[in-house]
Amino acid sequence: MRFLSALMPREARFFALFNKHAELIVQGGNAMLELVREYADLERRAALIQRIGEVERAADKVTFETVSLLHSTFITPFDRNEIHRLISGMDDILDLIQDAAESMHLFDIQVLPPDSLRMAQLLASCCEKVRAAVALLNSMDNAPRALALAHEIDGLESEADAVMRQGISTLFREEQDVRQLIKHKNVYEYLENAIDKCQDVANIIEAVVVENA
Repeated sequence: MRFLSALMPREARFFALFNKHAELIVQGGNAMLELVREYADLERRAALIQRIGEVERAADKVTFETVSLLHSTFITPFDRNEIHRLISGMDDILDLIQDAAESMHLFDIQVLPPDSLRMAQLLASCCEKVRAAVALLNSMDNAPRALALAHEIDGLESEADAVMRQGISTLFREEQDVRQLIKHKNVYEYLENAIDKCQDVANIIEAVVVENA
């Protein structure tokens, strides 16, 4: 029993790492929202794209630390595969946020499509809810609230789908420049991909809660 008790504090390290990564997700989501809002400011645009890259790299380190801990820990708070899926899914959110930011620079997009602001708002909201749900995983007493947050993320993802469809429909009706149409369509899709990944993480959290509550 003393041997098992000595290992228990290592379980808490997983939750600390999850929370650390989730905080970076929120920073990335908020930076993306600020980027879209202040896109006309070239200096600010460059700084925010750089900031998102820095956040993504910091999250990569947390992911690596989590996977390393997983490989060296005998007792884990829940299924090893679920831990790996969770931290990998969380890392994918920031990867996709970075992809969205970098695409704006690489495609030389000077003006963002009108519905990109709403998409960025929905993404930032999803990131906040991912952080809130992850923070509840340290106790299955929090299961009802964690499940509610997962369902809220699903709702935001559905709204984002509708916004993207409307935005792309408007592009095809009104945008005469084919190159501009393609660029703007890509902006919507990159933002939607990041939101979809938030939903994937919500589904993993829901599975963890259902299996362990």
